[in-house]
Amino acid sequence: MATFDILMPKMGESIQEATITKWFKSVGDTIEEEDVLLEIATDKVDSEIPSPVDGVLAKVLFEEGALVPVGEVIAVIDLEGEGAGAEPSEKAKEETKDSKKEEPAVKEPSATEKKQVKEYSSDSGRFYSPLVKSIAAREGISQNELNSIQGTGHNNRVKKEDILDYIDNKRSGSQQAAAQPIQAKTVQAPSVTASAGDEIVKMDRMRKLIADHMVMSKQVSPHVTNFIEADLTNIVLWRNKVKEEFLKREGQKLTFMPIFIEAVAKSLKKYPGINASVDGENIILRKNVNVGIAVALPSGNLIVPVVKNADQKSLIGVTVDMNKLANDARNNKLNPDDIQGGTFTISNFGSFGNLTGTPIINQPQAAILATGTIEKKPAVIETPTGDVIAIRHKMILALTYDHRIIDGALAGGFLKYLADSLEQFDMNRAV
Repeated sequence: MATFDILMPKMGESIQEATITKWFKSVGDTIEEEDVLLEIATDKVDSEIPSPVDGVLAKVLFEEGALVPVGEVIAVIDLEGEGAGAEPSEKAKEETKDSKKEEPAVKEPSATEKKQVKEYSSDSGRFYSPLVKSIAAREGISQNELNSIQGTGHNNRVKKEDILDYIDNKRSGSQQAAAQPIQAKTVQAPSVTASAGDEIVKMDRMRKLIADHMVMSKQVSPHVTNFIEADLTNIVLWRNKVKEEFLKREGQKLTFMPIFIEAVAKSLKKYPGINASVDGENIILRKNVNVGIAVALPSGNLIVPVVKNADQKSLIGVTVDMNKLANDARNNKLNPDDIQGGTFTISNFGSFGNLTGTPIINQPQAAILATGTIEKKPAVIETPTGDVIAIRHKMILALTYDHRIIDGALAGGFLKYLADSLEQFDMNRAV
């Protein structure tokens, strides 16, 4: 019987695994080429995976909710339409066998251990692979103990090496050295009781991820926020003058955000200590300037697509990239790589008419900028003939930063340089 193996696809350079969130086909279903087989999730991005061939779905190797490494066989399609019971091809078996050579020898868990594996949850904000759960069950590691292990994987995920190192240190009497985790203390949320007439809405998967990420960030970083008011009159007048020409020539709407991104990228090059991350006792100064933009989705959730290498792009290039990312985000067409690699984030509170805000740092970044609404205000203007009061377009900028590596002087210098760059915008600049 001729079969075709469906592999967990590689969704981006930094993506090593994905979660199966939904199967659209069942074993025995007839499938045509390009029929959607399943939906997978990588961090905040959901992707539908189509079938590359015609046939019958003969075997499903992973259930919904399973976290599967990239390249693993997840289903088998019978090309001759004979139905269920097909086995993965010899090539796929060999590849799976080779990949498992790297795994530690884990004996078949007992019935008690299998029950404990199922009971491990991801309420702490991290996914646990079946292998990690199996090792934890075999070693009698509790849920709280598993949550306390410092993970070195993406988003603090516990990898095979992490749990094995933890076990080795525990056995040698160095458990404290093995678990100096970000989440060493488990904080219990208060008990909440719904009252009569209250509506209970279940968080969707993305909202749970956002909630976990926000709590983790506040636990990891001591947050401090600096504020400054910038005069954007030159920018407002220039944009009003050129936006119609820009739209006609480039086919793109020119908003204020690309101008902010351009100024932020310039400021990050001037102050590289802001474009940084913390790794234990090391400070990583990022070479690339990748600016993430918080985008509100129709669902009410939030996602942060990233304008890569913003410091190397023209204003037109930044505008095109930003508009495409924002549109893809709202239409659920982002690729996993579109939200990876950010080194700094901007959150635009001004789009909702808010003066400003104090956003939470998007880990593992070290700072985030809030831009507020642009308002007309009376201001004192210095002129050669004396001070005058004039109507100016003002905006409050707020920089929230990780006080472990960024002090007030560095943050203040960056924010002042950014505000000056915006205020000194050239009104005669060519589009």
